[in-house]
Amino acid sequence: MPFDLPRLPYDRTALQPHLSATSLDLHHGQHHRAYLEAVNARIEGTELAELSLEEIVRQSQGSLFDTAAQAWNHAFYWQCLGPRAGGDPQGRLGELVSRHFGDAKRLREEFERVALGLFGAGWVWLVQHPSGALAIQATRNAGTPLTGQSTPLLACNVWEHAYYTDYQNDRARYLEAFWKLVNWNFVASQLRE
Repeated sequence: MPFDLPRLPYDRTALQPHLSATSLDLHHGQHHRAYLEAVNARIEGTELAELSLEEIVRQSQGSLFDTAAQAWNHAFYWQCLGPRAGGDPQGRLGELVSRHFGDAKRLREEFERVALGLFGAGWVWLVQHPSGALAIQATRNAGTPLTGQSTPLLACNVWEHAYYTDYQNDRARYLEAFWKLVNWNFVASQLRE
């Protein structure tokens, strides 16, 4: 069964002024759609057509992996953002952040250090290791924690197309805006027990 472009969990204008509707139209409506169309074209008529997108990511290599992982990463990224979001993580997630980073401010500083240090295109993740520990992980290009043992909790897209419309080449300004949009409720919902 072909994959359809998932609807954004908010209106295309809901993330303004931090991410514009134009940016979402380009990023979601064009890039994310193109990845899904490429996956659909590659799996049509094969046994992979019966698998979930996550299963395809875990089982594929080469160009199929690249497009499937990008499609999955983008779908996850949209869930990590929200209007009237931001602030600091609360509850169990907040406790884990304090335990593993010291506080939310230090988490943001380390996350930004990794994001600004990632040369070229990729993703930065807050993950939970099988031990329960939280960590920050960078992946290049279409890389994703799905191919390892860690559970993705939060994704930040640092491909230039994610922020060029609104921030040009200023990744630091994009990251500053990103924290105002983080949907900590979604992030907390991804924690393993």
